[in-house]
Amino acid sequence: MNTTIPLQIRQIAVERTVSLRHEVLWPDMPIDNVKLPEDKHGWHFGAFVDESLANDDPIAVISLFLDHVPIDNGAAGGSGAFPDNDSINVPSEIIAVRFRKFACKTNMQGQGVGTALLKHAMQFARSELKAEVFWCDARVSSAAWYSGRGLSQFGHKFFKGPVEYVRMRALMDVEQ
Repeated sequence: MNTTIPLQIRQIAVERTVSLRHEVLWPDMPIDNVKLPEDKHGWHFGAFVDESLANDDPIAVISLFLDHVPIDNGAAGGSGAFPDNDSINVPSEIIAVRFRKFACKTNMQGQGVGTALLKHAMQFARSELKAEVFWCDARVSSAAWYSGRGLSQFGHKFFKGPVEYVRMRALMDVEQ
């Protein structure tokens, strides 16, 4: 889906992600639940309405981290992150980028904002970080959305608190 909303996507400080993460992902939990110990080591991006001022809040956020792909999470048949590889033998030298805390304001969902931000994050991971795989723990309720954007499921479903998740990934051609 292409957005008709004029967007500006830019790298931002992690502090600019926290409010939207909380509002969209875990509104009933304390705000500290959306802060990650690894945030200081990540790359954080925000989508802004094009004419917004620098001090405006983002309408969507995503955070990227260099993080090994789990071998698998108990998947039968060894369906790890890499097709045609036994999940126990996933190459450790693979550069993997994990995205976390991806959130879009509820009133902006379905307008291409999240798709544009995800595409930007994938391009950054591929070109700047040389990622060969881009992955996440996705809420099962969002898995079809991610599938529509080129990610595929691997491993078994699992729970984080009351929410069911599945791992998803996209294999990438690294730009030289």
